[in-house]
Amino acid sequence: MAVLTIRDVPDDVRDVLSRDARERGQSLQAYLLNVLERQADFSRNRQLIAEIDRDLSRGGGAGPDAPDSAELLDQARTRQDSGE
Repeated sequence: MAVLTIRDVPDDVRDVLSRDARERGQSLQAYLLNVLERQADFSRNRQLIAEIDRDLSRGGGAGPDAPDSAELLDQARTRQDSGE
């Protein structure tokens, strides 16, 4: 695992982040790691959306016989709620 160091963080920024960490019952390190992980997830999502957009612009995508996505999500949630 990598080690990151951030220099020259303004005191007021550090104080706000420390307060947020305390309110969540986390150390500042654990809190910041969570912030970085969420940011990485957002970045991955943006990349995935860009890939999907490229595919769709080339004429890709679901055909007329594709199942309804809302129905598939409802079915998945029902299975998850029932413990399947």
